[in-house]
Amino acid sequence: MANKSKALALAALLVLAAAPWAAHAVCDMSNDDFMACQPAAAATTDPTPDPSPECCATLGKADLKCLCAYKNSPWLNLYNIDPKRAMELPGKCGLTTPPDC
Repeated sequence: MANKSKALALAALLVLAAAPWAAHAVCDMSNDDFMACQPAAAATTDPTPDPSPECCATLGKADLKCLCAYKNSPWLNLYNIDPKRAMELPGKCGLTTPPDC
């Protein structure tokens, strides 16, 4: 059982390392920036109700139109992000979501 857990942890680490934004910023957001918003966009039954100030600050600097291109990306599952909740974050931060998003 311990070997299976270690193998799963290693696999998860390798997948995260291969994620498109792991080595550099995507849409002007780093991996840390994405993780600041993850609790409010979590694909769980009990996500954080509101984004953190850090999340809103980073979304304010992000290329929101670029982020729209990722709304149906399988990478969101890797970070346990619900696309619908993620799309609600700009509004909760007082930002305008691009109209064609």
